[in-house]
Amino acid sequence: MAATTSQKSRKVKALLAGGLVLGVGTAVTLAAWTDQEWATGTFSAGSFNVEGSTNGTDFSSHPTSDEAAALSFEVAADNLAPGDKVAEAFVLRTAAGTAYEASVDLIAATSTGDNAQNLTYEIFTVPAIGDCTPSATAAPAAVVTDTGTVFGPGVPTATEVTLAAGSDTVAGTSTVLCFQVTAGANLVQGAAASATWGFEATSLQP
Repeated sequence: MAATTSQKSRKVKALLAGGLVLGVGTAVTLAAWTDQEWATGTFSAGSFNVEGSTNGTDFSSHPTSDEAAALSFEVAADNLAPGDKVAEAFVLRTAAGTAYEASVDLIAATSTGDNAQNLTYEIFTVPAIGDCTPSATAAPAAVVTDTGTVFGPGVPTATEVTLAAGSDTVAGTSTVLCFQVTAGANLVQGAAASATWGFEATSLQP
C-alpha cells in the first residue's frame, strides 16, 4: 500500500511539474502574439493674403505705409479751392490661394503737410471703379461712418469690409473702396498735403 501511495505522489509531482512547465511555455507563446498599428499625419499651413489695385486689373501687396499704393486724385486734386471734393478708388481682394474670407478694418488715416488739418474724407464701397466720383454718396455702403472725417492720429468709427475667399488658383471677388477728400474753408493757398490710409485684414475661419 505504501508503495502505491509513493507512486501516486510521484505521479502528482510529475504532473505538477509538467503543468508548471506547460504554464511557462504558454506564457511565452502568448507574449509572442502581438500586433502593432501606426499612423502618421502631415500638416501644412494655408496662406492668407489680401492685395490691392488702383485700376482693378494690376494687383499687388502693399504691406507697409512705405509701400502704400499711390492713389491718383486726378480731377482738380492739384488745384483745390475751399469746398472742392475729389475722389479716387482703391480695389481690394483676397489673393489666389487664400481659402478664407477676410475682414478688413481701417486702422490708420493720417495726413501731413501745411493743409493736413484742412482736409476731410469719407470712404465707402461702390459697385465699380467708375462709380467712384466726387458726387457719389456713401449711403448705405459707408466704411467710415462719420461724414467729413478729419485725419488722424485716432482711427474714426468705421465699418468692416468683408472680402470673399478665392481658391487655389483664382483670387476672390474684388471690392471697390471709394475715397472722397474735401477741402475745408481754411484751406491755405499754395500749400500741399498728403494722406495715407491703412487697412488690416483678418481671416474669417469657420
